[in-house]
Amino acid sequence: MHVHREDTVLVLTGKDRGKKGRVIRLFPKVEKALVEKINMVKRHTRPTQQLPQGGILEKEAPVHLSNLQVVCAKCGKATRIAHKALASGQKARVCKKCGEILDKEK
Repeated sequence: MHVHREDTVLVLTGKDRGKKGRVIRLFPKVEKALVEKINMVKRHTRPTQQLPQGGILEKEAPVHLSNLQVVCAKCGKATRIAHKALASGQKARVCKKCGEILDKEK
């Protein structure tokens, strides 16, 4: 997948087109991601012990990965991702615009 958790992404289509957000969670089987403050939906919730008030809550809904583009931390632009083999033998994601390695060292 070209998107990883904690990446900053730009939304390409939909009601939130043009907005940037941080990836909270990924769903690889359905190719979707949960992005902070993007694709907010209203959820009608019954009162429970954890939430005694109940009511209408707003929460994020998953967005398809094809509608997201990674934002490079160095150049600040939304970019496509290239994969490059490092000298250590590991693969890393690279910004197509500036050549910066996007993966954090482990």
